[in-house]
Amino acid sequence: MKAILLESLHQPLQVKSVQVPEISSGEVLVRIHAAAFNHRDLWIQKGQYAGIIFPMIPGADGCGVVEKAASTDDKKWIGKEVIINPSINWGGNPKVQATDYVILGLPHHGTFAQYLKIESRLLCEKPAHLSFVEAASIPLAGLTAFRVLFTRARVQHGEKVLITGAGGGVALFAIQFAIAAGCEVYITSGSDEKIAKAVSLGAKGGVNYKKENWHKELQQQSGGFDAIVDSACGDNFAKLVDIAKPAGRIAFYGATLGAFNSGVPAKIFWKQLDILGSTMGNDVEFCEMVNFIIRHQIKPVVDSVWDLDKAQQAIEYLSKGEQFGKIVLSIRL
Repeated sequence: MKAILLESLHQPLQVKSVQVPEISSGEVLVRIHAAAFNHRDLWIQKGQYAGIIFPMIPGADGCGVVEKAASTDDKKWIGKEVIINPSINWGGNPKVQATDYVILGLPHHGTFAQYLKIESRLLCEKPAHLSFVEAASIPLAGLTAFRVLFTRARVQHGEKVLITGAGGGVALFAIQFAIAAGCEVYITSGSDEKIAKAVSLGAKGGVNYKKENWHKELQQQSGGFDAIVDSACGDNFAKLVDIAKPAGRIAFYGATLGAFNSGVPAKIFWKQLDILGSTMGNDVEFCEMVNFIIRHQIKPVVDSVWDLDKAQQAIEYLSKGEQFGKIVLSIRL
């Protein structure tokens, strides 16, 4: 089969011929139709993850059709269109992942290939209203957004919610999910064009964080926020504390701007704020997330679709941060 193989650090993604994986008990063989990029793939290529092995097939997001099952009980999956839960070995505690938790694509071979072997328990049927390309964009970003929004930040219908960094995959899913849940959603971005696109999705408003007093403008627009979902941290985090309402929740799943400056501690304890970390999600949340997408007929935002042999160009495009939505590989046999 053809697969994208990363053979060493800082090397370009290249199409290679490799063996179709052999499946064992509890596993199925999925013919991948589409797979999506995450920043995780870029960071792995740059060596910014521990435990990287070579050669490896990257990719956490994928969608396809089950062609083979090793166990009799799993033969029911054969011929079904599925999306793949990339959250492996979460463990028995729904609140936190186990010590042996990993994400598909490292150390296990990922979805940037014509075939993938995966445990059948990590499959969900593809939402019927979505194409393979749309469905492939869901798993990692959708799961991360769902947990940080509903499990950690505990957003409720009618609340005012701020999502920072509109344009990235997780942020866009968080925007769509919060709107579908009946929240009044505001966003930040470093691009006025992306703010306009987010508003077209249903956001109430937004501010360019490159402005000096962007948080004050947001405060004027919204009156403050019941919940804030952030991916940047850094010095701007103190401004999020300022615009959070009393008893508000600030949940973050990334730190692209580095260690956060929380500002004056008294603002946090006097407002009774919750500061919450989040990453990925458990198996139950993955199923709930897929059902939520089906129930609300949500269509993921896809920025662009690339052929498998254009994977290196696609990841270079991702590194520029100009995308609005997911970058997807179309994998044809």
